[in-house]
Order: sequence, then C-alpha cells, then structure tokens
Amino acid sequence: MRVAEILKNNNQTAFSFEVLPPLKGYNIEKVFNVIDKLKEFNPAYINITTHRTDIVYKEMQPGLFQQVIERKRPGTVAIAAAIKNRYGIPTVPHIICSGYSKSEIEYELIDLAFLGINNILVLRGDKAKNDPRFIPAINGHQYACELENQIKDFNSGHLLDGSKMDVTNKFSYGVAGYPEKHEEAMNFDTDLINLKAKVDAGAEYIVTQMFFDNEKFFSFVDKCRAIGIDVPIVPGLKPITSLNHITMLPKIFRVDFPQELASELLKCKTNDDTKALGIEWCAHQARELKEKCVPSIHFYSMNATDSVSKIAGLIY
Repeated sequence: MRVAEILKNNNQTAFSFEVLPPLKGYNIEKVFNVIDKLKEFNPAYINITTHRTDIVYKEMQPGLFQQVIERKRPGTVAIAAAIKNRYGIPTVPHIICSGYSKSEIEYELIDLAFLGINNILVLRGDKAKNDPRFIPAINGHQYACELENQIKDFNSGHLLDGSKMDVTNKFSYGVAGYPEKHEEAMNFDTDLINLKAKVDAGAEYIVTQMFFDNEKFFSFVDKCRAIGIDVPIVPGLKPITSLNHITMLPKIFRVDFPQELASELLKCKTNDDTKALGIEWCAHQARELKEKCVPSIHFYSMNATDSVSKIAGLIY
C-alpha cells in the first residue's frame, strides 16, 4: 500500500519508525531486532535510511595518498526488500542526491521497481564531511526537486539514455520538512517556498525533522497551509537517550530544546536520568500530537529502540 494513501485515509494516528542499515561488515539481524521490538504496535510503514558515498584519501606509503570511495552503510534497497518480505510491512527506502549520479539513482529505481517497492522518501542528503557546502556528484542533482523530476520521468517510462521502460507500479514519494528551518536556508519563509516547490513537483506527503516543541510543529503546519501546501504532514520525533544528546542534537540537527525541557535536562546527572526524561517528554509530545489527529507519528529510533517501545506502549 502507498504511504500517501495510508496517511490520507487512516482514521487514526499511525505509528511508523526509521531503521538504520548496519555498518559494512555486519549482518541484518540488528535491523530485525529493532523491528521485532516494535512490530507489536502495528507500524503502518518503516523507513530505511541511506548514506552517501564519500571520497577519502588513504596514505598507502609515506607521502603517497590514494583516493578511495568509501560507503559505511550499504544495503538500503536490499534491506527494504528483506523487511517487506519478512514482515509484510510497507517499506520506504530513502533516495538521495548526495553522493550519487543520475545513473546510479536510476539503477536504484530499477531495482526497487523489480522488487515491487513503490514508496520512497526523496531527499537531497547531507554534504560530504570535508566539503564546506553541498556539492552534487558528477552528473548528479543539486536539489531534491531535480531528483523528483527524474523520478517523474521514470514513472512515465523515460530513462536517462532515451530508452523506454514499462513502469506499471509507479513510485509515490514524500519529502522532508523543517519546523525550525533547514540549516542552509536563508530564512524560514525561503525554506517554506522551497518546500512548496517540492510538493508542487509531486511529493505526496511531508515528514519533518525531529523537534522538541510541539508549538513549533503546529505553527509550521499552519504556515504550510497558508501558502497552499495541502499534503499530509507527519511529525518526526526522537526521544533523548543520553547526556551526550543534550549538546549533540541541537548542534547536529539545528533544533532547540524548549526552556521547560532544558531546565529538566540540566538536572540530569546520568544517562539513565536523561533517558527517563526523554521517554516522558517524547510521550507527552506524542500524546498531544495524537490528540490533534496528526496522520502519523514517525519515530527516529536509532539507538533509541527501547525508549520508542515504551513511548508507543503509552500512546498506541
């Protein structure tokens, strides 16, 4: 089933979550363990992240460096297929611009089409870790809107080399939204204009970056509606699980903690204290969002499976 249809037609708030492909060299059991802990809450769909390839320079001998392509977490497409086949739950692999050429993306789309997976999340992706700004791959895409256009061409059966493909099971896709603004956007209004462009390009729903203040999400939704964005908007939540998150999450994801939460976090002395507060706060967020009849609550479960399980047990 298409995620967009689930979000539009579901008469109650759905539960969904995201899994991370294992590091290269590890097997898929860690992913299955996460799903096994959360499947009792009847997830409507499961997202699978993808990661860019990076170019690194390794010293082969003193003074001699070799350029090496490195990808630490391969397997997004395969994991999506494995989850679908094992659990029968709709899967949503992430398709990104970052680090991929148009041709590489096309082969991902072909593989997904062969596997019968037609839900994807379309993202620009992060910049390379050593680049000062986002630089697309050679013959790649600069923006998510450009990737959307490639997907629309693919859905119409038009491939990059001019050949045709009979695409009977067309892709349906969502995009990312930022209640506190994307870090690279010049201002919030510009970010909203860019989001509307992604919706106008065919996105059927929006999944937000994590946030810790529901009022910012509600304000974001109101502003989206005011400029004509009418697709479902799914809030993304992540429970705080460690003292490290107190500084790391605001720094990496450019999100703020509301003062009430910040005051309580300052009282935490151990990771256990922080984890307990994270469960309490995230459950409070989820309860209020569900009362407001959001179409789904999407949990970022990386290193937080136990917390997500406890929160879902309180809410669903």
